[in-house]
Amino acid sequence: MEENVICVSTHDDQEQVVQMFSKYNFLALPVTDAEGRLVGIVTVDDAIDVALEEATEDVELMAGITPSDKPYLKVGVIETWLSRVPWLMLLMLSATFTGAIISSYESALSNLVILTSFIPMLMGTAGNAGGQTSVTIIRAIAVGDVEFKDILKVILKELLVSLSIGLTVGVICFGKIMLIDRLYSQIAINEAFVISLVCTITLIMAKLVGCILPLLAKKIKLDPAVVASPLMTTIVDALALIIYCAIALAVLPVM
Repeated sequence: MEENVICVSTHDDQEQVVQMFSKYNFLALPVTDAEGRLVGIVTVDDAIDVALEEATEDVELMAGITPSDKPYLKVGVIETWLSRVPWLMLLMLSATFTGAIISSYESALSNLVILTSFIPMLMGTAGNAGGQTSVTIIRAIAVGDVEFKDILKVILKELLVSLSIGLTVGVICFGKIMLIDRLYSQIAINEAFVISLVCTITLIMAKLVGCILPLLAKKIKLDPAVVASPLMTTIVDALALIIYCAIALAVLPVM
């Protein structure tokens, strides 16, 4: 008798079942109860359906939309409105933090007007960098490649990656400012250096946040896809602004 049978329990999550199909390449898996008795099977076509549902749900959550199990054209206007409005309201309210940070530095930034024009670039770059990492980690969590116990390895890898990317983007940012932005604005070399330095630091920070948040969400039993967009965007934007204003005021002379 074969004792080491690969099977799934009636209490296993459907995502775990999909992972087992992916790992073992089976066409069907036996389903057993708590006492190890066979109660049925799960076929690979069922696993494919579940994988599509889970992937769709993750994409919708990352885009800030409450998931729906209906086809797009069969979802009514009111239902679509209800699925999107809460997330947009949350993002709008979260922008209050970034507005409060800018207001707290308003008097100082008024003497460094040229720096305010680079705030959208820095926040956008940080958000994109964090998004790259979070999507990668969420995918790794979904397929079982990464667990919370691997957090130190993930942080170390993303730190090395973000350092190399941050330095590259920082150098290119400095060159862009000196070659392009100076054509239509009077920006000094020290100001260009500060902007490039902040771009490097915020990019590193965003990638670390992007890798840590999904793992923490998984640890506390939340869907990692939920934190990929609303929460990460708020945190990264706020930290980018604080770093930018703090470094600019510390390095540049304020009249």
